[in-house]
Amino acid sequence: MQNHIYYFLLLSLSMVTNGLAQQITCSPQDKEAFEDKIIEIDGLLEKDLGQTIVAVGKTFIGTPYVAKTLEIGETETLVVNLHGLDCTTFVENVLAFSLLLKEEKTDFDSFTNKLKTIRYKDGRLDGYASRLHYFSEWIANNEKKGLIQDITAVIGGREITKEINFMSGHRDLYPFLKDDTNFEKIKASENFLNDQAICILPQEEIEANEPMIQSGDIIALTTSIKGLDITHTGIATMEADGRIHLLHASSSGEVKVSELPLVDYLKKISKNTGIMVARVN
Repeated sequence: MQNHIYYFLLLSLSMVTNGLAQQITCSPQDKEAFEDKIIEIDGLLEKDLGQTIVAVGKTFIGTPYVAKTLEIGETETLVVNLHGLDCTTFVENVLAFSLLLKEEKTDFDSFTNKLKTIRYKDGRLDGYASRLHYFSEWIANNEKKGLIQDITAVIGGREITKEINFMSGHRDLYPFLKDDTNFEKIKASENFLNDQAICILPQEEIEANEPMIQSGDIIALTTSIKGLDITHTGIATMEADGRIHLLHASSSGEVKVSELPLVDYLKKISKNTGIMVARVN
């Protein structure tokens, strides 16, 4: 019930900018949270951008996990929600704030422009299907934009092919896919993905290659689930034990650092096949 109340407030108090500018849905509480976050991250910029990303990410520890935070309203808008994060919006927001630090920017417009660039195909918000729904495409498209580099092959990954069709095959799970135009555009995106190979580092080979993973790398968990590429994502962080752990918005409740090293954490995840790894430029 609390989530429903929150989304009602979010929609009722939303700020929407029309025209050539991006359409934004942001509650006054989230606008204030943005301003607080800018103050909180001041001074966290490191020469090593990966260390900056981890430092910024850890300021979100304790933020509640909330699924489907972008699935609101009747049309696609740029949703700013800093009070509830899923695994993807956590990574997106951390990346956006980290890049603001790097570029020495603190204004809300720069933040929303950065978030839009990260979240949408080629940085253009053009309806529901323009959002990067599949995380393997998120990695590829943000590499094309020059924001990140897919380093999976460099650290020992291997190419695989897999039919991606989870969204079109589970149309009932996605309210926006009731619209036939959205549905056909998502199928077109899936067809594009199916023409590409993706590179994964198999689960059984991660430990041997762990020394090549750095703090701040984006980690995407690959899966054997039919039609799906990635089930979860987070940020690599080197902890006091000298091992890489996962800083992530955990579906078990909130943003946190995994208690177990990444290698051991993955072994407990049903149907996990390995990881993709991307490094921020």
